[in-house]
Amino acid sequence: MPEPLRFPAWGLLGLAAVVAPALAQERAVIEKEYSVDIFKKNHIYGNIRREVNVYVKMFTNSPFLVCMDLALSQEEVIDPNYLWIGPDGKNLEGQIYVNLTETGKLMVIGFKESMSGAYTCTLSHKILETDTQDEREMFEAYKFMVYAYREPDYAYKITVRFTTKECKLVANDKFFEELKIILDNIISDLACHVIDPSYKCHSVKKPKHSLLYELFVTFQVNPFAPGWEEVCNQLPYDCEDATNMRVQEARDRIEEFFNKQAYALKHDFQTLPTIHYVDHSFEVIRIDSCRPGFGKNDITHNDCASCCVVCDPGTYSPNNEVTCRTCVRTEIKQYGAKSC
Repeated sequence: MPEPLRFPAWGLLGLAAVVAPALAQERAVIEKEYSVDIFKKNHIYGNIRREVNVYVKMFTNSPFLVCMDLALSQEEVIDPNYLWIGPDGKNLEGQIYVNLTETGKLMVIGFKESMSGAYTCTLSHKILETDTQDEREMFEAYKFMVYAYREPDYAYKITVRFTTKECKLVANDKFFEELKIILDNIISDLACHVIDPSYKCHSVKKPKHSLLYELFVTFQVNPFAPGWEEVCNQLPYDCEDATNMRVQEARDRIEEFFNKQAYALKHDFQTLPTIHYVDHSFEVIRIDSCRPGFGKNDITHNDCASCCVVCDPGTYSPNNEVTCRTCVRTEIKQYGAKSC
């Protein structure tokens, strides 16, 4: 899970407004002295000065959100009480979709896009004056901005080249059609297919060679061939991980196919075919897309720049684009809007 790096501002709440800034400054100094080892696995601590961004993968449980900053967690806390409020403004105690411990740790279970938003906790505790035995009650607030995210859906744009006799050769078109069929057959059992195939013929002048003619072939390997939904329905969770694994396997198979072409041309042919693969011409670029209601934003969500994060209120994504659009016609109040 991505670690928070930058946080928007969040102020301190409390009755002891005079004492709190001094304690906060002292706590900031203490916090710097702790090693990274002090962070518990799957725990994210609050910060009295800033809101903390947290990214939770769809259909998984959030990490524990700790209603305390790291420095305070290393101190003795007397009579602590915790009040957690969810994005809808309601008290989270007793809600079936959360795990709320007696020590103020909150886990949101089975996270969905509608659960995104601000989770705030107010911690009240007492400070005892040892000389006078006076009690002072302290209030501190922690704000976590929690966002649902998905992994992007992968596709691969592949470019290869073939030498041909001339650009007007009739066999070029037939060769291209046969190549498409072969490539589709290689990956069909993975519920992947080849889309947007095309080729252009160019004359190429290479150093110390006469003029050559080459077919520049381009296509995409896509994980959403007919029947892909059936494969996903067999899984108990969102299947972007499965589709990404399948399309990576499809990419690897196609790369292996062209590597075998290069090997065969070197070892199995005394006379090269009229149209043959150009060794080392295989190039691949990964293309990311996001599901509707999600998008990438490396400014707003630079802590999770490669993630498809749920669209914020006021924005939407109707298709598989990579960014959320701003809605100017109506006011969108929910996270993950798919229409304006």
